[in-house]
Amino acid sequence: MLDPERLKLEFLTLAQIDSPSRKEKPLAQHLVALFEALGGECFFDHSAVYTESETGNLIVKLPGTAEAPPVLLSAHLDTIEPTPQVRPLEENGLLRNEKPGLIGADDKSGIAIIIEVVRALRESGLPYPPLELVFTTCEEIGLLGARYLDYKLLKARWGLVLDSEDPRRVVVRAPEAIKFQIRVLGRAAHAGLEPEKGLNAIKIAAEALSRLPSGRIDPETTLNFGTIKGGKATNIVPEEVVLEGEIRSHRLERLEELWERIAGVFAEVTREKGPDGRPEFEARREEMFPHFHVPEDHPLLGVLQEAGRRIGLELEFTKSEGGSDANLFNRHGVACVILGTGMRRVHSPEEYLLLEDFFLCARLVYEFLALVAQNPSAGR
Repeated sequence: MLDPERLKLEFLTLAQIDSPSRKEKPLAQHLVALFEALGGECFFDHSAVYTESETGNLIVKLPGTAEAPPVLLSAHLDTIEPTPQVRPLEENGLLRNEKPGLIGADDKSGIAIIIEVVRALRESGLPYPPLELVFTTCEEIGLLGARYLDYKLLKARWGLVLDSEDPRRVVVRAPEAIKFQIRVLGRAAHAGLEPEKGLNAIKIAAEALSRLPSGRIDPETTLNFGTIKGGKATNIVPEEVVLEGEIRSHRLERLEELWERIAGVFAEVTREKGPDGRPEFEARREEMFPHFHVPEDHPLLGVLQEAGRRIGLELEFTKSEGGSDANLFNRHGVACVILGTGMRRVHSPEEYLLLEDFFLCARLVYEFLALVAQNPSAGR
């Protein structure tokens, strides 16, 4: 049986272990000792070579007691900022820090739920499937742990990522995202003595931006120009300006269309301002995270929906506009959705953990695993 008090105490223990990005080793070592005592096989991948973390991703394999396909459960080890002085305060059904600041709900609440579910399943005597637990590093700084995870170590083809807010709203879809940099090169000149000889890169960039949309482009697409840097002094016509931004879209073709439009407008403006080849521009892009979409007819959603009904919960399948480790798991063939753990106001001084939803998520995961054991063909 799940134990709400033990679940809460486990979270409080985890909250005392500081684990900012790239410094997750103490928390990972704590989990190794814990899961080895629960019969798990623990090992680390070699992702630290790429993430520059103190540790690789932690993978724990538990054999299970049912002839069923393995299930992946995942949460990330790192917090967005260091949390060296967490003093949890419980009031009105929630846990928050005594002083304004993070309590570590993102994502130590997910880790605590995984621990409690494993304990409860082992104690219950009920059959449960083999489990592959993945605790990633550096999620908060670009999903780096999941990006460089050694997926050859995993056999699971479906699973749950515990890294959202409301357990009633299951994230089954998230966008593709790219970040980009555009460099406009004009011509420097003395702004007072011979401004005619200059080509103002800031004005050229501004003209291009005035011809482009930004914000919410359509219901599934956003574009943001986030930073602009340029110029050296007020008496110099600025020679160079660099813009950075991002595009997110649930429709890959829309993202590509928008990127081509941005590059096309900057090319058009630079040609207009200097037909002799100056000014010029350079455009570069890189992926932030891939999109994912678990379709409604996927067995994962059917089993999860039934698990919700068994605990009196009608789940809503929804989309997110952000990225998570689930984006990378899905890319690598592990169909994953994101469950809410009760965390709220994450990444803010008002972060807290809603205990009712915290326990509700644990019940949902527990019931899901019990159903997988009863219906092993669902995950094949």
